[in-house]
This record gives sequence, structure tokens and C-alpha cells, in this order.
Amino acid sequence: QESPASAPAAHEAPAVFGPPRSGGGPRVQEPVDGVALAREVAARSFTLLANDGVLPLPGRPVIALLGAAAREARVMGGGSAQVFPERIVSPLAGLSERTEVRYAVGADPRVRLAPLPGPVTAQFLDAAGTVLSEQPLSTGEARWMGDLPPGVDGDRLAAVRLRAAYTPEATGEHELSITGAGAFTLTVDGRSVFDGRVDAPGDDPAVAFLTPPEHRVSVPMTAGRAYELALTHPAGAFGGMAFVSLALGHADPAPGEDELLAEAVRVATECDVAVVVAGTTPQVESEGFDRESLRLPGRQDELIRAVAAANPRTVVVVNAGAPVELPWAEEVAAVLLTWFPGQEAGAALADVLFGDAEPGGRLPTTWPRTLEDAPVTAVTPVDGTLAYEEGASIGYPAWRRSGRAPAYWFGHGLGYTTWSYDSIAAEGATVSVAVTNTGPRPGREVVQVYAGREHRLAGFDVVEAGPGETVISTIFLPERAFQVWDGRWRTVEGEHPVAAGRSAADLRLFATVKI
Repeated sequence: QESPASAPAAHEAPAVFGPPRSGGGPRVQEPVDGVALAREVAARSFTLLANDGVLPLPGRPVIALLGAAAREARVMGGGSAQVFPERIVSPLAGLSERTEVRYAVGADPRVRLAPLPGPVTAQFLDAAGTVLSEQPLSTGEARWMGDLPPGVDGDRLAAVRLRAAYTPEATGEHELSITGAGAFTLTVDGRSVFDGRVDAPGDDPAVAFLTPPEHRVSVPMTAGRAYELALTHPAGAFGGMAFVSLALGHADPAPGEDELLAEAVRVATECDVAVVVAGTTPQVESEGFDRESLRLPGRQDELIRAVAAANPRTVVVVNAGAPVELPWAEEVAAVLLTWFPGQEAGAALADVLFGDAEPGGRLPTTWPRTLEDAPVTAVTPVDGTLAYEEGASIGYPAWRRSGRAPAYWFGHGLGYTTWSYDSIAAEGATVSVAVTNTGPRPGREVVQVYAGREHRLAGFDVVEAGPGETVISTIFLPERAFQVWDGRWRTVEGEHPVAAGRSAADLRLFATVKI
């Protein structure tokens, strides 16, 4: 019963996709600025979980930006949800465009190296080594399945090669990684540093494609010198070249974990604001396997607590696609959930942190304080039987029945202004709610209406208002909100309680509808 409210409301769709048709003929679609749209949608999905007043940031503060995800953000889901955008704006890049940023990793939870930063060129070769086609890549990662890239003749294709000119910023032992299944050759300035196979455990080609193995080599490099890197993968692995997943990864020489943590704390003490970007990795949150824990991987929790103790103006940005435990939430100044925000991640983050855009998302799930607090944790069948002991109380109604308080309820999300809920009226299945912007700046509010004794979400609306302005939100409740399953969907006639508010737990106005 958890329903997303982080996307723009349905009635707003024409603003994105153009006005409705007035006739039966074809309509010419005006071109859309894809970059601007991706940036706006990302900001509107961001969900502000907590804020003690530190956001939005005033002026041009010096920011301590910390965390591996600040440099290489996860912008999309893994596996078959993965695509390859023309560019990715990291939080480091986006915030550096706005103000002075001092970056430190602090804690790196990744068990795999990040793809080599672009530009990278994918070359498609025939058996003689002739280049059939070339395609630019934004990083050293390439994947396709079922169909070859446009313009590539599959009958002649014998190998794919990733090429890049890389200039390191640090002198020392750099790590390069080969991620993929099958035979590979890796050269640096024409010298072979790996020539062999990288084999996936087991014999499932889907697992090898979606979660390919990684092999690492150490290569000495000198700062400021350009190196020519080439990773070549011949045909033959899992159906020729119709299914290819390969990546060339890289990591700079790095100190130990304790040194990284100490450096982050030092940087945080020297800056006006600390922004920690923490999140999951593809190894703990992706498709094809269950999550074993809701904890952030690695030492990210320890990093956040240490930074918060060093700088009281600490903002934590959570880069994850599903609930994670936030044991330090009351120790930091603000918590902003960015989900997997797409290619304009860093630009949208700058917009929201500096108040150019308001975080518009609301939680589509209920977030527990700990996994053990969740009302349903036993999801493994016993002797082939899985008992649904929660009955129809699925999602946030199960939390009410359990009597436990989660960290954040379904529907929760803050903005940069405040709202009063003034009145509610119901006529048939239509509910009208008057709300007033009581804060100092224009804002957007997601008005939520819940129906029935268990207060299930029945409808929501997005309204905008300036300071002191009152607006009416009109929400039509669908018939399904008043139906039960009894071999078929059956409408329960009579009077039904409804409530309007800001989340499943923050209900402010109450009325009755008659069906």
C-alpha cells in the first residue's frame, strides 16, 4: 500500500509534456530542454527529512564536501535499470560551480573501483583489428544486451576496446580494474599489464552480466603525465558480442581508513558547512538479490558522527534508492534524501542546498530506525509456506498496528516554508482542503488525503502559494479507496472518515464522505 508521492502530480503533466490536444490530428511536440528538465525533476524528487534551519544555505559559504558518493554519485539503479547518460554531474562538480569546496573522501564504502572518468572512447574492431565504429562514453563503463550499438556490423565484429588518455593528479601506485566476464587485455602506453581471463563464479550468464567480477592491477603513475589506457575484450563470452558488460576502473593512491577519516574531520573543522554524501553501493542495493542489512556500508556512519561532532552545521545527503538506517539523524543539522537522482544530480543538489529550488519529494515508504523495528521482517517461507500475518495491514498501516514509531512516516517531507491546514470540505468523493503558506518564501505543498479507519492514502495534490497566500486543493478520491476485496472488488457504501495532512502520521483535518 506504499504509493509514491515524490513525482509531480498528474495534473501537472501538461506543463512537461505540452498542452492537451484540441483535435484529433497529430500534434507537433515542442522540443524539451532535457538537461533543464532532468535538473528540475531531480530537485522535485529530493526529500528533506530533517532541517534545524541550516538549509537553505545563505551566501557563498566554504563547504567541506565529504564522502565517496560526492565524487562518484549513484544516479540510477543497477542491473537492467542502468542506462548511460551523455554526462553525469557529481555533487563535487555541481557544488564547485557555486562556491568554494574542499573535498575529502573520509570513508569509501565501495568494494569495486569507480569507472575511469571520461572522456572514454569505445571502439568496435573486426578480426584484423580494423576499427568499424567508435562511440564516446562519459565513463569507462560500457554495457549492452540483445542489440549491438547502432552502426556496428555484428557479422564483422570481433572485439570491443575502451580507450582513454588519463592524466593522474597524484604520483604513486594507482589501481586499475577490469570488470567483466571473459578474456581481456589491458595495456598502459602499449605495455600489457594484464592478459588473461576474468571468470564469474557459477555458470549463470545473467549473474555474470548484471554483477560481473572484478580484477585489479597496480600500476605506478606520475602526476601530470598523460597515459594511454586500452582495455580490449574479444568476442566469445556468453553469446558472442550480443551481451557485453565491461568497465575500466581506477583509484588514486590512497592512505589507510583511519587517515581518511581524520582528514575529513580536519577539513570539516576548517569550513563554514560540512556536507557528507553517504549512500549504498551496487553490491548492497541492486537487482537480482535481497539486501542483507539496512545499514550504510563501510564506515560511513562513523564518518558522519565524527564530522557532526567537529562541525555543528553538518548536512547529510543520503544517496540511496530505498530505506537505510540513520542512527545519527539527531546529531546533524539536516538530512536530505536524494534517491538516485539522474544525470543532473550535482546541479540539482546545488539548487536545493542554496534554495534556488525547494525539495519537493515526500516519502513513498516508511523508514524504520532499525531493521529490527520493522513490523514485518520474516519474509522467508517455512516448509514452503509464507504466513501473511499482517493481513491487509501492508506498509504504513502495519506500523500503526505494531504500536512502534518509525524514524520517518510514509508521506513525510519538508520544504523551505511552513503551512497551516485551515479547513476541509467533502462533497461526494471530492475533498477540498484550504491551506495557507505561513512562511517567508513561496513554496510547494503536497496535500495528502487518507481514507478509512486505517487511514490509507486515497489521493494527493500539489499546490503552490506565495507567503501569506491561501489556496484550495481539490482532490477526487477514486472508487478503489472505498472498496474491499471479497472475491472481487466491492464498494462499501455508507459514510467513510477521511483526513488531510502532510504524512500518514501528520493528519490535521478530518471529515466524512458518503458513498
